Amino acid sequence: MASRVRDHRTAGRAVAGTGLALTLLLGASAPLAAQEDAASPVSPSSEEGDDFLDENRFTMSSLLEVNLSRSFATLPLYEGTFESESVWYVITDVSNEGLAEELGVNFAPRLANITEGCPGCAQQVESTDGILGRGDVAFEGTVDFSPERVLVPGESEFPPERAEPGAIADANYSPFVQIEGSDVVYNAPIVATGDGPFDVIDHADTHDRLMGIDPGGMTADLLFVRAFSHGEDIFYFSFDGSTPQQAVLERGTFTPVLGGSPFANASDHPGGARSAIFTFLNGQTGAESPPAQGADHVFSDGMLPETANLENGELLDALRAGGDAHNVLDSFTTLEDRELAALYSPLWDLRVGVWSSEAVTEGLNVAQTDANEIRQLAAEGLVTSPGGVALGSANIVINCPIFGFADDAPAAPQAEPAEPVGIAPAGDPASS
Repeated sequence: MASRVRDHRTAGRAVAGTGLALTLLLGASAPLAAQEDAASPVSPSSEEGDDFLDENRFTMSSLLEVNLSRSFATLPLYEGTFESESVWYVITDVSNEGLAEELGVNFAPRLANITEGCPGCAQQVESTDGILGRGDVAFEGTVDFSPERVLVPGESEFPPERAEPGAIADANYSPFVQIEGSDVVYNAPIVATGDGPFDVIDHADTHDRLMGIDPGGMTADLLFVRAFSHGEDIFYFSFDGSTPQQAVLERGTFTPVLGGSPFANASDHPGGARSAIFTFLNGQTGAESPPAQGADHVFSDGMLPETANLENGELLDALRAGGDAHNVLDSFTTLEDRELAALYSPLWDLRVGVWSSEAVTEGLNVAQTDANEIRQLAAEGLVTSPGGVALGSANIVINCPIFGFADDAPAAPQAEPAEPVGIAPAGDPASS
């Protein structure tokens, strides 16, 4: 079945061309509702009175809308096949700058390194066109969305007593794909399988973050995550985790192959594919972030064990109020230093921070918003990895592409890049 996409933005908006003769019908027409009322929301899941993020705060021009009231963003949807079964996917990042502009997605140059030492980290797909989404696309791997996501809090909520993923990748699946014969790497996670009708309540055939799907209009509504980068509030999607527990915590697909991606503790290494993301276990709790942040907070204030869907208004209210974990990203595409901006990757190397007992007693465990400031705290001994060892990679990998920022674009690090004890120096393949 041909891979399809349709533009659902209001009339007059189109993806910029770069001479690659791409013909996705982008900008060719608007949906009937948009023609009748240019202010109408493009997603059937949006409601009158919802608050939306301004387009000038998107990092991906292909986004159709970002619904801040209901915590989802709407993306173009593509259809492909796996062994003659329909699969539905989105595209968020690509390793080629021209294609990133053409497709309206994030430019992530270090994705080109993802198969270094890990050939399975990018699945090979067959396509009748040299650009993903432009022709018939046959995947070599897929996702089983049928398991029920189970998250049972422990005595102190985290760590959980039980954590069972609601989506499991098969042995040939990766969200990162290459068309056979091409070295370009796309981030193209599958978000639904089959021909519908699709279950976006219990997610028996859809990703646990898929809030709505319109196969006729070719759009997908995805629950997003609120976080921080370089002192600013930002937004990202979450699709995959390399361990079962992390996949459950992310409401994502358990995709173990990503654990072999290059490299742990190499956020600033141009030959790697991972960037650092910092989370905390014992930050403060409460409805708002800051000051709340981390696992304790997202369990108690963000209703993490609950199933996410648009009928769960209490969950949506909690997330809008600040209930996300509010992790901290080490790289972002809008940084003024273009060498730093080029370090962005949607493949994140998880650093799990634990505040020292002294920091907790003195109330210093407030939300952090900048990766280098966290490194400074680690150098002072106020933050460690679990067990009291130096803060570093947990060798847990998550696929979390960015897509926007709340107010000001992240521009520069807020502190010098201190190197915590036990972390290799910058420039080494095991650098921080």
